Amino acid sequence: MRILLITSTARGHAIAEALARSREKPELFSICQNRNPGLRALAAEQFVMDIMDFEKILEIARIVKPSFAVIGPDDPIGRGLADALQGVEVPCVAPTAKLARIESSKGFAREVLKKYGIDASPKFRVFTKQEAAKERKRDIEAYLEDELHTEYVVKYDGLRGGKGVKLSGEHLTTITEGAHYALQCIEEGGQVVIEEKLSGAEFSLMSFVSGVQVVHMPAVQDHKRAYEGNTGPNTGGMGSYSDPNHSLPFLSQHDLERAKEINHLTAEALLRECGELYKGILYGGYMAVADGVRLLEFNARFGDPEALNVLPLLESDFVTICQAMIEGELTDDLVRFAPKATVCKYITPHGYPENKDQRGKEVVFPEEIPENARLYFGDISEEHDGRLLLGGSRTAGIVGIGKTVAEAELIAQKLCEEVQGPVRFRSDIGTHALIGQTIRTIKHLRQADP
Repeated sequence: MRILLITSTARGHAIAEALARSREKPELFSICQNRNPGLRALAAEQFVMDIMDFEKILEIARIVKPSFAVIGPDDPIGRGLADALQGVEVPCVAPTAKLARIESSKGFAREVLKKYGIDASPKFRVFTKQEAAKERKRDIEAYLEDELHTEYVVKYDGLRGGKGVKLSGEHLTTITEGAHYALQCIEEGGQVVIEEKLSGAEFSLMSFVSGVQVVHMPAVQDHKRAYEGNTGPNTGGMGSYSDPNHSLPFLSQHDLERAKEINHLTAEALLRECGELYKGILYGGYMAVADGVRLLEFNARFGDPEALNVLPLLESDFVTICQAMIEGELTDDLVRFAPKATVCKYITPHGYPENKDQRGKEVVFPEEIPENARLYFGDISEEHDGRLLLGGSRTAGIVGIGKTVAEAELIAQKLCEEVQGPVRFRSDIGTHALIGQTIRTIKHLRQADP
């Protein structure tokens, strides 16, 4: 068996490792942006190239003749790489561009949920270019002030690597600034989503999907803020944790079941709306709020770092799961996760995310990684002499695995402290103090709710 993996981050390393554990012993062929040491060690061949060069990818696919392809990042999925590969008879663990609009268009996602009666969205409105410029500006300002009472979120409609969402009181301080950014989004992307700003705790629920067959993974909480105590600018994710019961300490059973239901209902809605079967990963980003859960956004692929938490716990054969998604034979009994906790802490360049001054500097990782830990390489390049050099983004995810979150956190923390170079990580992720803070936030919100 041959598998083609298109990837760009530590998520791809985690996917490759899970595929390599299969009893099928597949040959992996990876296409990635940099000479990733983790993928090089696992792949029969590694192609270092632009992952948006579809013609070159199709040329490689024709030579390799894979049984199927797995596409990791959002950009190639949103631009239709699955469609292109299926055109040369390579089935994909990734949705077509039409279905991937659930991630690539914030407006499409909100309207689909509304159309099919899935009550999971905050108050929102989609603004387009249809109105005249002056009317559009006046309408947006009125909505921000009168409907959302200056507590709002403005979302660029398309893919922007997580950089298209701006919040009042943080990125935007006035109604005028909010309207200006919204108008800018419309000019660049054709439409914008404006919605109410929620208070609560975020969490992620990823599901394997084959049409309307949906099987869920453990819930994960990601921490996107750059610095300790959830402060500083947003990043792609500085680390995350999962609980041995596959829920999270601040979620009720009803919260988790409702998130699972929303993922399932959305898969059904996508089939009705698009007339195509979704085959791949559906990842719901949720917020636990005073009266339940709300959907923040959907993604059409594994999360990063969330994949680094759940894939090491996968006891089932990942290749078998991929084949079942492609062939429409996905069932609950094909998927089993170990009842263990994980804590992932991302190693990043010291200046991340504001500056790239450490790019090209050497970083050294521990030589021995114990069985109860994982090291997944991200934005890092391996020189021919074996040295590892920093890129400008997240360098590597270090994952501890234990019977409890506390045990997993200690494992991850110890390994992170052994990394040498101009790097940093968040020591507080997975700690009792930070988790307790989240629990208190939700408890306070729900006690205060009339």
